Amino acid sequence: MRKTDILKRIDHTELRPNATKDDYARLMKEALTYGVASVCVPPNRVIFMKEQLPQSVRVCTVVGFPNGYNTLEIKAQEAKQAIACGADEIDMVIDIGTAAQLNPTEADLGAIKKEIKTLRQICCQPIILKVIIETCYLTEAQKVNLCYILTESGVDYIKTSTGFGPEGATLADIELFRRYLGPNVKIKAAGGIATIKQAKAFLEAGCERIGSSKLVRLLAEVEDDEV
Repeated sequence: MRKTDILKRIDHTELRPNATKDDYARLMKEALTYGVASVCVPPNRVIFMKEQLPQSVRVCTVVGFPNGYNTLEIKAQEAKQAIACGADEIDMVIDIGTAAQLNPTEADLGAIKKEIKTLRQICCQPIILKVIIETCYLTEAQKVNLCYILTESGVDYIKTSTGFGPEGATLADIELFRRYLGPNVKIKAAGGIATIKQAKAFLEAGCERIGSSKLVRLLAEVEDDEV
C-alpha cells in the first residue's frame, strides 16, 4: 500500500481538551504538507481553521462529543452552528445510553432514528455526516440494529469510536459493519489506531477513513512511498 493512499484517507485529529494554539498550527501545517482527508477539531476551533486553511482542506468537527448524551435540540444547534462557521464534515455521537440498553424497545430505537435523521436533514449535501456509535459499549445485536438504522437514515459514514471510550476500533467491528450496512454507508475507524500496520489493516478491511492524531507524523518519517 502506498503512503499517499493512506494519508488521503486520514482525518487528522486534534481533540484533546488541553490542545493549544501551537498544536492546531502544527495540525494545519501537517494537513497542508501531507494531503490528508480532513482536519478534525473541536467546534470552537472551526472558524480559526477555516480562516487559516485553503478551501481545498476540509474541516471536520464533532457534535454531542464525546458522551452523546446531549439533547437532540442541543445536537441540532451544535451542527447548525458548526456548519455556519464553515465545517465541511460533522462527526456526531449518538445517544449511547439508549442504544446500549439490553433490550431496546421500539420507542428507544425510534428516538435514535429521529436523532440521526434530524442531523441528516441539517447536514445535507455537500456536508458529510459521520455517526459515532462507540462500539465498545454495544453488543453485536445492538451494532447490527444501528447498521440498519444508519442505512435507512442515509448517513455518509458509520464511525466506530470517539477515542475517549475504554476501547477503540476493532477489525471484528469493521467486518460486522460490512455485512450489515447498506452499500451507500462508508466506514470510519477511529480510536487506538496508532501504527501504520494497524491503519493498513483497517483500510484493507474496507474502511474509507481513519481517524488518528498520530498516523500522519509516523508516515512522515517513512522515506519510501510503499509502506
